Amino acid sequence: MSFLPISKSDMAIRGWEQLDFIFVSGDAYVDHPSFGPAILCRLLEKHGYKVGLIPQPDWHSTKDFARLGKPRLGFLVSSGNLDSQLNKFTAAKKVRHQDLYSPGGKAGRRPERAVVVYAKLIRECWGKDVPIIIGGIEASLRRFAHYDYWENSVRKSILADSEADMLIYGMGERQLIEVAAQLHQGVEIQNIQDVQGTCFKVPNFDYIWDYTALPSYNDVTQSKEKFAEAFKTEYLEQDAFRGKKLAQQNGNWCIVQNPPAKPLSVGEMDEIYDLPYERSWHPIYDKAGGVPAYDEVKFSIVAHRGCFGGCNFCAIISHQGRIIQRRSDESILREAKILTKLPDFKGYIHDLGGPTANFHRTSCDEQLKRGTCHGKQCLSPEVCKNLTVDHSGYLALLRKVRALPGIKKVFIRSGIRFDYLMLAKDDFLRELCEYHISGQLKIAPEHISDKVTHMMGKSPKKVYIRFVERFEAMNKKLGKKQYLVPYFMSSHPGATLADAIELAEFIKKMGYHPQQVQDFIPTPGTLSTCMWYSGINPLTGAKVYTAKKPEEKAMQRALMQYWLPENYNLVRKALEIAHRPDLIGFGPHCLIRPEKKVQEGKHPKKKYSKRTKSKKVQ
Repeated sequence: MSFLPISKSDMAIRGWEQLDFIFVSGDAYVDHPSFGPAILCRLLEKHGYKVGLIPQPDWHSTKDFARLGKPRLGFLVSSGNLDSQLNKFTAAKKVRHQDLYSPGGKAGRRPERAVVVYAKLIRECWGKDVPIIIGGIEASLRRFAHYDYWENSVRKSILADSEADMLIYGMGERQLIEVAAQLHQGVEIQNIQDVQGTCFKVPNFDYIWDYTALPSYNDVTQSKEKFAEAFKTEYLEQDAFRGKKLAQQNGNWCIVQNPPAKPLSVGEMDEIYDLPYERSWHPIYDKAGGVPAYDEVKFSIVAHRGCFGGCNFCAIISHQGRIIQRRSDESILREAKILTKLPDFKGYIHDLGGPTANFHRTSCDEQLKRGTCHGKQCLSPEVCKNLTVDHSGYLALLRKVRALPGIKKVFIRSGIRFDYLMLAKDDFLRELCEYHISGQLKIAPEHISDKVTHMMGKSPKKVYIRFVERFEAMNKKLGKKQYLVPYFMSSHPGATLADAIELAEFIKKMGYHPQQVQDFIPTPGTLSTCMWYSGINPLTGAKVYTAKKPEEKAMQRALMQYWLPENYNLVRKALEIAHRPDLIGFGPHCLIRPEKKVQEGKHPKKKYSKRTKSKKVQ
C-alpha cells in the first residue's frame, strides 16, 4: 500500500505520465474511510483508474491546479468532509479559530465557498474542454437555488455558479463509477444525463423530458412562498425508488436533478470499506502535528449509513438518505482486526455505528422494494405502525467485535435514538449500559418544549423523561454510576423566548449543566432552514415563528447556561421581557438571583459580630 500521488514525483514513482482523474479537496489528505476523498479515490483506483489528489490548494493563483498536469477524464472537486462556510463561521457568523481538517488544526487553509472557487480556477487554468465534476456535502446541499445564511440571500444552484459540468450528490460512489465508465468510453460529459444521483445543466426545459418543474431561481428570490413550494417538492422527491426528475431554471442554465442513487448493497458497502487505506494522514503533515480530525476517527468503525430519524435540521436525509445501508459483520470484523494491529491501539474501539448508531437496519422491509413513504416519517409526529424495531443484528455485531482478541471495550459514541430504543423489547439498553459506555452517554433531545420538538421532527418531552427513568433504573440494577449528557439547541424555527425559558427550567430541575449548546445554524438543504428563511412550514403551509434578531438568539442560547456569570444580563432581560419575575430570586425554582454582584462574579462577603463571632451574610 502507498498514498495516492499528490505530486509529479509521486506519479513518476508509479510510472504514470498522465492521471485519469485529479481530486481537488478542501481537506488535508487523510487516507482513511471516514474521509470522502479517500474513499472515492481508492474506489476509482480499484476500478483501474489512475488517480491523484491536490489537497488544500493555494487558491490565490492557478499554479497549484496545474501541478499534476491535465487529467485524461476530468477533475473532481469537493470542499471536503465539511461545508466550507460552516467550517469557517459560527452561528453568530464569527470566524472560527480552528479547522480540524487542516494540518495542525490551523484555520485559513481553504477559501469560502471552496467548491465554486476551485472549479473556476480549474476552468481558468485548463479551459472549457476538461470535465469538472463537483460533489461532497457542500455541493450536494446546494443543488438548486438555496438560502445562504452567511450571505443572507438566495443563491443560484452551485452547478450554475461554479461553471462545473456535473454535480454528484449523495455519497457518490455508485454515481462516480458509472460516470467514469462513460467518460472512459468516450462519451462527452454534456451527454451523460442518465445517471441517478447526478445533476446536469442544459439551457432550458426544451432539452429535457419527463420532469417536474420547480419554481425558477427568479421566482424563489422574489417570493418566500415560492421558495417553500420549491423546497417541498425537492424534499418529497428525495427517494431513489419513487423520486422524480426535477428541473429548475437558474438564470442562463436549467439545472436538472436525476432521482437519487439506489442504496448500496451489503457487498458494495464491503467493497468500499475493505479498500487498502493507509489509515493515516499524508506524511507531509507530520511536522505540523498531523490532522486533528483523524484522531477523532482513528479507532472508530462505520457500520452503516443513512438515517430514518427525520430530524428536520439535519442534512443526512438529503445526503445519505433515509434508507439504511450496512456492511456485513465479516467486513467490520476485518476492520476491527486491522485496528488491533495499529501501533498505538490500546484495546478500545472508540465508536461502532453510523449517523444514528442503533439504526442498523431499514425501518421496514418495504423500503428496499418501493422506497420511503411519500410525505411520512418513521418516528414523528407518530410512530409508523409498520416500523420494525429490532436491535438484534446490531447486538450480535457488538458481541462479536468485543469478543475479538486485543479488544477491551467497544464504545458507542455516535448518536443513540432514545425514542427508537424505548420501543424495543430486546436487551439493547442493558448491554449499552453494561458494555458500551464509560460513565457518560451523550444523547440529543435537542429541546423539551413539545411545540419545538414537533417542529424539529423529534419526540416529545414525555418520551425523553421515560428514557431517563429507564436509563437510571438500568444503571442502578447493574450497580453502575453512569450519567446522561444531553445536547440542546436554541433558536430553532418555532422556538420562542417562552420555549427557551421552559427549557431552562427543565435543565435546572434535572440538575443538568450542559457544557455544549448549539444555536441553530440554517445550513442549505434542510427543512428547518427553509422554515427559518421563509417563515413557512413547507409541508403544511403554516406560518412559523423564527428568532432572527441577534439579541433574542443570544438570550435563547444564554438561557441554556443560565448559571454562568457572563450570561446574567441576557438571562435577566429574557425573563423580564417574558414577564417571568418569578424566576428571579432565591427560591429553589429560580434561575438567577436579583443581585447584580452575582453576575460580576463577586461572592457575598462574610461579616462577623465582634460580640458573638456569629456569621452574618449580606
